[in-house]
Amino acid sequence: MALNKTNPGEARCPGPSTRDIIIADADGAPEVLTEESYQFLGDTDIPFSRYTSKRHYDNEIRNMWSRTWQWACREEHISKPGDYYTYDVGPYSCLVLRDHTARIRAYINSCPHRGMQFTGAGEQGHAKQFVRCPFHGMSWHLDGNLREIPCRWDFPHVDEENFNLIEIPSDTWGGFVFVNFDRNASPLADYLEVLPRHFESWPLEDRYVALHMEKILPGNWKMCLEAFLEAYHVLATHPEGLYTAGDANAQYDIFGHNVSRFVHTVGYPSPHLPKQLSEEELFAALGHDPKSLPEGVGARQQHASLQREKLGSEFGVDLTGLSNSEMLDSIEYFLFPNACFFPGVTIPLIYRFRPLDVDHCIHEIMMLKPYPKEKTPPAPASVIKLGIEDSYTTVADFAATGLAFVLDQDTENFHRQRAGIKAAQKEGQTLGNYQEARIRQFHLTLDTYLDQDTYLDQHMTNR
Repeated sequence: MALNKTNPGEARCPGPSTRDIIIADADGAPEVLTEESYQFLGDTDIPFSRYTSKRHYDNEIRNMWSRTWQWACREEHISKPGDYYTYDVGPYSCLVLRDHTARIRAYINSCPHRGMQFTGAGEQGHAKQFVRCPFHGMSWHLDGNLREIPCRWDFPHVDEENFNLIEIPSDTWGGFVFVNFDRNASPLADYLEVLPRHFESWPLEDRYVALHMEKILPGNWKMCLEAFLEAYHVLATHPEGLYTAGDANAQYDIFGHNVSRFVHTVGYPSPHLPKQLSEEELFAALGHDPKSLPEGVGARQQHASLQREKLGSEFGVDLTGLSNSEMLDSIEYFLFPNACFFPGVTIPLIYRFRPLDVDHCIHEIMMLKPYPKEKTPPAPASVIKLGIEDSYTTVADFAATGLAFVLDQDTENFHRQRAGIKAAQKEGQTLGNYQEARIRQFHLTLDTYLDQDTYLDQHMTNR
């Protein structure tokens, strides 16, 4: 195959693109699904030191995690005044709650007296009338103002107006509560870039948390996150998916500094297959009796129709107005630094990655499902925590979706990739120009937050 070295980034997999496939469905898919926004971002290697260097990790903690918008919880986690949820990332911790006026607020999770945390990592509950420190009993009203100092006579030097809880910026989008540890942060609406416009057809606030998991992964948070920014790995890591997933002809879009996307089709075979499947063979690969495929109806179309009927009945909602792509395809939007949103119905996932140390991270997964608008949504599912050696298949509801096996395959990759990065004598990873462009954009955005330490790390031999 002749390689296009004159115009790097222009090459695409032969055959129909994801955009071609969605348009050919001719079923009214939202225009945002066929928007294309790619740009060539360069082809230099990404240094492995970015994944192994404690100095680089500390730089991220100090200069990036302290200054970016991150979703902390869902609005339904703090549905009533006094409800609170604790969000932690690295050394940073905040208490997200509703005050007596139902306003959402976020406070630094540290008592102004001796620094005691009000609540433990990940803790949630109800504060009733006020926030109280468990160490000495000092308390604050839900609006952050000082309520009581036991033995007040011993603190004549404390000015009550300057002894309130420290509030940080918070805001909401799509049913998620976002926080920023930078008290001078720009508005969330600006940070979200195209997300509000693109998600007008997919209001995540109209869904509920049906499943919630946290699993420790054996790798740097960036390394693990990046595995979910491309479909290039499907060929070798998930070969069973080649019969039903258009991996190599997936679409990759970069919408700004903070937002990128991939769309890869489901119900369309991979271009890697040595021969084209018949519609009956494809229908069988999708789990159906090939003899039941109606004459003149494509396998993707019929599979989508059956999913509309099945999931519509299961959720108690009308899905007849959704396109094949919205029903079936793997549509993933990434919001820097750590969140992935899948607006589809069959793959209704939300991901979040948080660092534990330079070699480990937490992968958090939610499944958001629609519910009848005339009914009250179910309470959000409690978190199921999995250790580093625990299989996703141990969570029965997740195993039933077929996704647990896929994520176990990804996790096995992380063990080997982490070890290989540390053993490498090559200085860095070499990315594809198109299929891995989102990874390069991610690093470019990360670099806008980091200081001179980044340059030093990339030129140090001691990793």
